[in-house]
Amino acid sequence: MLLYASAIFLGAFLLFQVQPLIGKFILPWFGGGPAVWTTCMLFFQVLLLAGYAYAHWLSTKLGRRRQAVIHIALLVAAVAALPVIPSARWKPVGGAEPTWGILVLLSATVGLPYLVLATTSPLLQAWFSAAHPGRSPYRLYALSNVGSLLALVSYPFVVEPGLALRAQGLLWSVGFGLFAILCGYAALRTRQAAAPPAGEAGGEAAADAERAPGLGVRLLWVALPACGSVMLLAVTNQMCCDVAIVPFLWVLPLTVYLLSFILCFHSTRWYPRVFWWVLLFTAMGGIELARRVLRLPVLGVFAVIGTPEAPAGDLTFAHGLWTVVTGSGYLGSDLGCSEALSAVLGGIPWVMSEGVDVSILGQIVSFSAVLFITCMVCHGELVRLKPDPRHLTSFYLLISVGGALGGAFVSLLAPRIFPAYLELHVGLWLCCALAMVAYWADRKPHQGWPRRWWTILYLPAFVGLLAVLAVTLKRDADEMMKGCLSLSRNFYGVLRVSEYHNSDPERHYFSLQHGRISHGNQFADEERRRWPTSYYGEKSGVGLAILNLRGDGDRPQRVGVVGLGTGTIAAYARAGDHYRFYDINPAVPLIATTWFHYLEDSRAAGADVQVVLGDARLSLERQEPQQFDVLALDAFSSDAIPIHLLTREAFDIYLNRHVKPDGVLAVHISNRYLELEPVVLAQADHFGWRAIVVESKSDKSRKVDSATWVLLTRNAEFLDSEPIRRVLEKAEDEGEEPVTTQRVLWTDDYSNLFQVLK
Repeated sequence: MLLYASAIFLGAFLLFQVQPLIGKFILPWFGGGPAVWTTCMLFFQVLLLAGYAYAHWLSTKLGRRRQAVIHIALLVAAVAALPVIPSARWKPVGGAEPTWGILVLLSATVGLPYLVLATTSPLLQAWFSAAHPGRSPYRLYALSNVGSLLALVSYPFVVEPGLALRAQGLLWSVGFGLFAILCGYAALRTRQAAAPPAGEAGGEAAADAERAPGLGVRLLWVALPACGSVMLLAVTNQMCCDVAIVPFLWVLPLTVYLLSFILCFHSTRWYPRVFWWVLLFTAMGGIELARRVLRLPVLGVFAVIGTPEAPAGDLTFAHGLWTVVTGSGYLGSDLGCSEALSAVLGGIPWVMSEGVDVSILGQIVSFSAVLFITCMVCHGELVRLKPDPRHLTSFYLLISVGGALGGAFVSLLAPRIFPAYLELHVGLWLCCALAMVAYWADRKPHQGWPRRWWTILYLPAFVGLLAVLAVTLKRDADEMMKGCLSLSRNFYGVLRVSEYHNSDPERHYFSLQHGRISHGNQFADEERRRWPTSYYGEKSGVGLAILNLRGDGDRPQRVGVVGLGTGTIAAYARAGDHYRFYDINPAVPLIATTWFHYLEDSRAAGADVQVVLGDARLSLERQEPQQFDVLALDAFSSDAIPIHLLTREAFDIYLNRHVKPDGVLAVHISNRYLELEPVVLAQADHFGWRAIVVESKSDKSRKVDSATWVLLTRNAEFLDSEPIRRVLEKAEDEGEEPVTTQRVLWTDDYSNLFQVLK
């Protein structure tokens, strides 16, 4: 038992430790967006499926001696593929859609070792069952999840801050070597075990045929984990989109997801239907009320019952409550606990509606709560349908099929069929529908109602729930399109172009949103459309840098901008100036030239304006020194920060390669959740540049938003210019330090989000 437990635990630990490790390696190469991680998750889920399929084939089609020989050969091949450190030659070139590039890179780098690890849990459990007949292997599955959970928790808090990336890769490879020894020894032990007598095997086969699960149950083995996978990736996308793409926000949802697996597979006592179903249906019942009427963060059971404004919610809640009563025969204390906890879950519709106005802690708690509860329902119902141990590998195989299908839906299908992030809505409603179907399939003795009553009551409720889903999704899509001229989604996020005040020529303007955050405005009026708006007004940090370095001379300026948006900074361009924008999203230049005119007007005025497609950091790495007078860094995706653009290695590229010795690096640090000033100031100190924090106020008449920029320079003349002196004097007059004393140095190896939370 100890041998199998050790191999399974170590294999699970390595399986989940390598995911954030390799994800952090390649994140800067593909733009640092949340889709990089979801694509990695798709790869891991597909390879998990391949591993389970291999384990199923090996354990059911071959004898034990051949199983051992083949698996030991695979272990040797995987060890030969170490270490799992991707080569720099895999860095992408240009702005092509990166999904397939990421999948190919992962296959070549970590594919074979990960495949071997993916086979471990089902294969060793099957070997354990063969070697120890009559002993349940399901505790070993729970142990593998504990190893996975420990790997995820330890990475952001122990491994990431304590070891450089290459050291992490090398240490992981050593651990894999130890795992290969344990697993190989287990294979040899299995090879030496005696095969069961032929008559016994035949009897088992006959019993197996009698008790084989039907097609409906097998479909639920796929659908329930698929729903859990959809919720996992949808919640991860949602949290990373508005905060930051960091390992902690990758592993937190995955940890919650795994915790539900651990609890459900450890014991059925962790999944009392009354408790979890009331939580789920209360939240679903409150969605319409929360989003259309109350818009409150807390909803309880009695806020939903009898509310005419939320008929869909009443229907769902009433059916859920009826199911709880008839399924268990009592309401008991679980219902009281559920009502109290439903207040937490009820916050998720509010978060989905209010978006970035909710604190980072509120978003993390609400999204994690809804993920945990939906996964408990999916995995709890899955465990109730688990088969006899003889069907163990096929059970796990179909679970992995569901996980891969859910990952493919979020990573590949959803960006192509949905104009915005709607998969979270789909996952919530799908969870309710599948819970009802699973309850129907789980015909335990206590469900004594005649079958015709089940048909009469269940079928209309199920059809009604699907109708509610369709109506809700259509309403959400209609709301998104109100006042919208263009709505598009790709690997890098959701872009929305809107038009406002078209009946008032003086106020008529267009706006671009990336996710929930404005990324630029432009007036429609011919005269006003050359005004710099949004975060780039003349009194903003970047405006002061461009105007004061220009002075009264006619010398052409060279300006670089990381992040195109609407191209607003091009409003400062004069004849002869050279402006170069860098953007990774191929949809942004199309929008900037179709709906906005900053680039067009600047070119018409005689400026040389270029757009370089691809990740800005990689593009700047490969280019000759550009000798920029001003390099502006403004590459937020929604409200998430691209951490790989704020590290020591990135600033080395900016300051020592592309900004002139007397030039200015302007870094936009406005953010709802994170205090980025200490990060930029630490980089300035490290490279020996002077830093000035410029905070500008909003001007609604000119569509200028308040903004905070940090200017890095060594130019004494610029520092002594009147506008810059006014900035410093104003801070002194108001009794404020010109800059904070806190410093947080980020590197490619380590960046701690908690150090800069507001």
